[in-house]
Amino acid sequence: MDANLIDFLIRAKKATYAGKGAETAPSRRGSHDLVYREGDFMYYDTYLGGEKFAGEEALWISGSPCWSMNYIGRVTGEKFSGDFLKEALLHVPREMPFRGPESYTNGGYEYTCHVDGDFDWFQGRETIRYDGNEIYECFFHGGLVK
Repeated sequence: MDANLIDFLIRAKKATYAGKGAETAPSRRGSHDLVYREGDFMYYDTYLGGEKFAGEEALWISGSPCWSMNYIGRVTGEKFSGDFLKEALLHVPREMPFRGPESYTNGGYEYTCHVDGDFDWFQGRETIRYDGNEIYECFFHGGLVK
């Protein structure tokens, strides 16, 4: 596991979707695209949809792809807050740099994230509950690419 790559990934996540960063020109009709660059590193997040969505995050070093994560999610109940999701994702931990922390709460909202695997090969699920009722879920998987 490359510490520089993980540190870059965390900075990129905080500067783009989670940090309410500006979108770039869409790569496909209807897509939402966010890009972050530092030196030889580039991060790209692209997704389709809103309340039901699917997307991919990927990393490049010197123009070569090296890591990718696919995700699909949906709002499943009332009181969903995109702002709360972004707030939780800002707390992405270094030891689990995929989505958000294992657990995060604020008010009646509770975010949880469970991951099997490591940076090289992983899969996971995140959920949001409001007052104990699940209102959002997202599945993700990915790892290093060659």
